[in-house]
Amino acid sequence: MLFIYNIVVVIASGFLKLLALFNPKLRLFVDGRKDVSLKIREKIQQSDKTIWFHTASLGEFEQGLPVMEAVKADYPNHKIVVTFFSPSGYEVRKNNTVADLTLYLPLDTSHKARAFLDAVHPSMVFFVKYEFWPNYLHQLGRRNIPTYLISGIFRDNQVFFKWYGGFYRNALKTFDKFFVQNESSKRLLQSIGYQNVLVSGDTRFDRVSKILERDNSVDFIEEFIDGKMCFVAGSSWPKDESQYRDFINGSQADIKYIIAPHTTKPEQMQELKHSFTKNTLLFSEKEGKNLADYNVFIIDTIGLLTKIYSYADIAYVGGGFGTSGLHNILEPATFGIPIVIGPNYAKFSEAVALVGLGGCISVKNKAELEETFSELIQNEDIRYEKGHICGTFVQMNKNAAEIIMKNITHG
Repeated sequence: MLFIYNIVVVIASGFLKLLALFNPKLRLFVDGRKDVSLKIREKIQQSDKTIWFHTASLGEFEQGLPVMEAVKADYPNHKIVVTFFSPSGYEVRKNNTVADLTLYLPLDTSHKARAFLDAVHPSMVFFVKYEFWPNYLHQLGRRNIPTYLISGIFRDNQVFFKWYGGFYRNALKTFDKFFVQNESSKRLLQSIGYQNVLVSGDTRFDRVSKILERDNSVDFIEEFIDGKMCFVAGSSWPKDESQYRDFINGSQADIKYIIAPHTTKPEQMQELKHSFTKNTLLFSEKEGKNLADYNVFIIDTIGLLTKIYSYADIAYVGGGFGTSGLHNILEPATFGIPIVIGPNYAKFSEAVALVGLGGCISVKNKAELEETFSELIQNEDIRYEKGHICGTFVQMNKNAAEIIMKNITHG
């Protein structure tokens, strides 16, 4: 089966190279892997001790970051190597400060897996959440390198739990321990014979709880808000914006609205700006303006949203009206503010939990959204109660990284 898998990967690699000629994102995916060996030789010597973390994309990097930082502190004589599968993760975090070397992961062929592990020679390996590459896992198992899955989450529709999933079930044998997010993941792994499972929780709670310890002030946001109530819509898509646009345009309340869209293409930002009837300003056009004069502030840049959430009285998190996936609700939750989302959130355990607790409100349509916003704006007690639930939820679920660090074998 491994032989057939390798043939498929090689064929897929050829198709990717062809498609990359026409797709900029795939071009990054392909070109970024061309100089991996050179980057390793420049940074890693055979005498070095290394620890390797693999993350699929940006979300998984952020999820693994608390453990990376803890490992870096506990193993100061080791070099940290971080790999990404996706360009969207690598391009954003390629200059991170926790890793000594950040790379694209070479495609999962027997030859590339052997060459990568020969060059990096890690003494410990951490896979974050998912991504189970059979050749890498096979080689790690053959070399008896301690290998861990952190913040793992399993669902019964995954191939491991199907009658035809023996090849992938077997690949899991490499893991010395599975640190999973919830009891259902533990039960699923136990159902296929894996007992080396510990429910440690989700390391994202550790990361977002630390946000409170840093300086989150942003001068121009304070100038814009001017002491008024603030509504923040984070990571919103056009489907989200079509739901709340009429509410903003029709609201008579003295509120400041900040919108941080998921995509910031100039033509889309201009279209979004002109869809509001209130006095609206783009971040890219703010110089020389009196920000307090505006009602709607569109943040057409990246990297500011987390700090902006610290100013919110009410947060809307995008993605729940589409199929691409709900965005991160834990960042606004850590600031203790009520959160509103769309109806499509069932695959996100933190959203399911917070909706169940009452801190997060899921709305199915524009009418429900407008009713919810109106209630949150008018009723300070409800805002406080739901915000308190969100903040407490984050604090009660942190320390996953500490549990993991206490249960790994020293490399």
